[in-house]
Amino acid sequence: EASEVGSSGLLWLFFSYGYVLYQASGLIAEGSDLLLLIPSYAGLVGGVVLPLLGAVPDGAIMLFSGLGDIEEAQESLSVGVGALAGSTIMLITVPWALSVFSGRVNISPETGKPNYARRPKLSKKMAFKDALTQTGVGLSEAVGSGANLMVLTIIPYFLIQVPGFYYTYIRPDEDIVAGEHNWAILGFLVCSSGFIYYLYEQFKLSVEPDSDAQDKIVVNMQTCIEKDTVSLRACVMDYFRYADQTKEMLTGYKTFRESDPEGNMEMFSYTETVLKELVKPAFYRHDSNKNGILDGNEIQAVFYELNEKKTKDWLPKMFEEYDADKDGSLSLDEFVKACYGIFLVEYMNEKQKTQNPPVSEDGYSEVEDEDGDEDEEEEGVHEKTTDLPADEQQRIIKKEAFSMLALGTFLVVTFSDPMVDVIGEIANRIGVNAFYVSFILVPLASNGSELLASVYYAKKKTSKTIKVALTSLEGAACMNNTFCLAIFMALIAFRGLAWQYTAETIAIIVVELAIAFFAKKEMLTYLDGWLILSLFPLSIILVASLEAVGFD
Repeated sequence: EASEVGSSGLLWLFFSYGYVLYQASGLIAEGSDLLLLIPSYAGLVGGVVLPLLGAVPDGAIMLFSGLGDIEEAQESLSVGVGALAGSTIMLITVPWALSVFSGRVNISPETGKPNYARRPKLSKKMAFKDALTQTGVGLSEAVGSGANLMVLTIIPYFLIQVPGFYYTYIRPDEDIVAGEHNWAILGFLVCSSGFIYYLYEQFKLSVEPDSDAQDKIVVNMQTCIEKDTVSLRACVMDYFRYADQTKEMLTGYKTFRESDPEGNMEMFSYTETVLKELVKPAFYRHDSNKNGILDGNEIQAVFYELNEKKTKDWLPKMFEEYDADKDGSLSLDEFVKACYGIFLVEYMNEKQKTQNPPVSEDGYSEVEDEDGDEDEEEEGVHEKTTDLPADEQQRIIKKEAFSMLALGTFLVVTFSDPMVDVIGEIANRIGVNAFYVSFILVPLASNGSELLASVYYAKKKTSKTIKVALTSLEGAACMNNTFCLAIFMALIAFRGLAWQYTAETIAIIVVELAIAFFAKKEMLTYLDGWLILSLFPLSIILVASLEAVGFD
């Protein structure tokens, strides 16, 4: 029990539980990202699983803060409110600002917009005062749309805060719990409906080609390739499988094999788009003279970077079939078409072997590998996962992803309750409201993975990655405004607790409206990033000031 240990023991418990919860949230985030590598799962994962599980650490702390003895629950509920406010405000201020700092590029004097095409993208010798207004990041329409949705999900706060204010300050003689009861039920229904609608909309976007949700899937694939988690072919093979299931693949394959010997086959537009996005960064990194074409050695280096090591046999045939002007080099479009053709033929050959395996004299099927040797599936044959066939890579990815999700969720559920007790005990011993302790400390444990992920994406310094970073943070705020707030509404409605958090509610609403203002701009400068960062400490000052003048 937290109350039975000394000060050093209490700190040890806090850091231990905090570390476990941080690792748990990381496992959930990493497991979800791995499932995004499986295109057939990506829609469900990106639209439903990822937003839901991302909110589980905060939601668990909020739930446990309102359980137990009713009097103790009313007091410990401050921990949950602190987690809600701290998590929401931290996510849309600190990681947002750090994403601006990490993703900023020079602003073009001619256009007044961030210049993502220039090299280097960010001048290192620029003075700090000049960098404040001459560097920044561009914002897409998706970021503005995400801000609109975030503001829309603020509405449930008013459903509980208005009656809470009324019974606290206007009619204090009446029972606040009874007065808030029906409003809490209504708030719970609105939050739950908003939560379901949000997941539905995200799912629809995640299965639409060229959508913002698909951009995140592609960026995640690029990241996993860079980390040697998966190979290029493993990322795209599932797209071929989907096209094959829709009966479109047969036409494309026939075109490729029979009527278009030069390799200028008709390509399925979205698979081509995905493939091009995946290979483009590596292609341009190896274009040393910046002429837009690569020779054989450079192509080999690109394949190696994309975790495609066994390519020596491909190169002669690739240049023979796809080097249209026969100059011994490939443009980006030619390279994409070559990769597409190679992987398509490989997929069709594997499919044919699976459907019609050769039969030996003893009646058993014999499946041979590319070199004609019998395929021996022995543990330890391959040094790295990326050396395995695409189907085997995906099987391993699924196993690891589900294991991470299960373990992460188990740890969150197990350690959230004792973490609430520890935070409450820390607040009691230092004589500070548990809200402030929870506001500052809980997000460090439960939202650390989101912070690191957004900064990692932003550091790539492209318009697409900054969009992914910022829209993910907006999505996390929407989940707090629906899923996590629904937990509070349920506690108030069904446990008989009171919502007396006027100052905290005002802080959440003010900060979200401020971020929505910034998100509607065409770009954010380095100065804007500092202003956004300042909102986090200012929100704490706002809460303290409102409480000092008598709000709750």
